[in-house]
Amino acid sequence: MTQISEMTRLAESPGVSIIIPAYNEEQRLPRTLGELDRYRSQFDGDFEVIVADDGSSDGTAALVNREALTAPWLRLLRRPHRGKGAAVRAGMLAAKQPRVILCDADLSMPLDQLDRFLNVLDRDCPIVIGSRVLKDSQRFHNPLPRRLMSWFFNRLVRVMLVPGVRDTQCGFKAFRREVAHDLFTYQHLNGFTFDVEILYLARRRGYRVLEVPIDWYFDADSRVRAGVDALKMALDLFRIRVLAILRRYQRPLYGARGDRLPVVPVPPGPIGRTWRNMKGLTIVLAQVAFWLGLLPVVLFGLFTVPLLMAGGFLACFMLFTYMRHAEAR
Repeated sequence: MTQISEMTRLAESPGVSIIIPAYNEEQRLPRTLGELDRYRSQFDGDFEVIVADDGSSDGTAALVNREALTAPWLRLLRRPHRGKGAAVRAGMLAAKQPRVILCDADLSMPLDQLDRFLNVLDRDCPIVIGSRVLKDSQRFHNPLPRRLMSWFFNRLVRVMLVPGVRDTQCGFKAFRREVAHDLFTYQHLNGFTFDVEILYLARRRGYRVLEVPIDWYFDADSRVRAGVDALKMALDLFRIRVLAILRRYQRPLYGARGDRLPVVPVPPGPIGRTWRNMKGLTIVLAQVAFWLGLLPVVLFGLFTVPLLMAGGFLACFMLFTYMRHAEAR
């Protein structure tokens, strides 16, 4: 296809909604919005940008409202602080254009590469995600600890939930609007692991997912904390698997407008019933094992095998407590 015919095809393509989740992004958003305005000026078609503000405590909302006075293509969607996943879900369900693209606020990928996503999206592929690890991908200024953390987490993802997808956490993803609305109404996770959950749901629901190589520039002002958030994300992988076992993905959790639907109990299957029984039994065993393990220590000052067993049971108890607490949010 020649360059002229390619430009003509893009000019006749439908519009696009760009979703930018933001939490305290007052410093980075001016450059991002300026880049988006330049991209919009060369885009022939309907164009909108939705900044999904996750309850920022700085001037993010005021900045977007001020810019929107002279930019009718820009609008603010403000929500209480619940996490990046919750902000992205609100933006996706509010999108009006037939193609929806998720972009991180730091624009770590050059905007001219969005055409790669749109081209593939128009070729009968409902979900296109950017990848930093394909053969033609390039990473710039990415420190080794981040590379190792990303590699280890993605290995867990591929083993546990989404085999075959090499980069689930890249902040640039494109969806057809009807597909985005279908997937995000089933989303349970509100934190950084929402990407994995959405891709897991896409596989469950039979949608094709294609990765495209991108150029990616590391931003040291990341909202992901290498220690705490990495641990939460790893635990969330287990939570997704538990939610699937308990058949929580059988019915949507949110309506088309982003409102939470009434909870309708889903009868658990055989595995779900076994899981619930094991969870209750584990809590009891953890308490019994703790006191049995503590007794010799109090009486004789010995760190015995029962105490080590109690530690293992307590670890299981803490994991189950986290899942139950996270599920109730």
